[in-house]
Amino acid sequence: MKKSARGVTLIELMVVIAVLAVIASIAVPSYRGYVRRAQRADATAALLQLRQMQEKFFLQNSQYATGAQLTTAPPGGLGLKTTSEHGHYDIVLNRPTPTTFTATATASATGGQTSDGPCQTFTINEAGVRGSGPGAITTCWK
Repeated sequence: MKKSARGVTLIELMVVIAVLAVIASIAVPSYRGYVRRAQRADATAALLQLRQMQEKFFLQNSQYATGAQLTTAPPGGLGLKTTSEHGHYDIVLNRPTPTTFTATATASATGGQTSDGPCQTFTINEAGVRGSGPGAITTCWK
């Protein structure tokens, strides 16, 4: 009488491992792309908040705040941080004239967004014109 084998053979185990490796090699890069795109919202939210605070400052002072006033508490400044909320982007405010400004969010070296090739930099100005670099604005500001 023949005894039936129980358990998993080595070949079956290797096939399962190979299938899992193929699935992981497809899923991990795709997941990283989704995470990078989701973290772009950190930059856009910070810039939109900065623009809103600049408009409020302009209504009260007839001029926009300078880069030095970015972190100064109101009423003398905007009271914002120089990094985005989650730390993925560094925020810089440039005011060439009292009635114009450009705010820039650049991927922070510690935030993980430096590998986000097309969308490492976001900009917005006093007119609400959005920009990004080196990618297209339609891709980055979604």
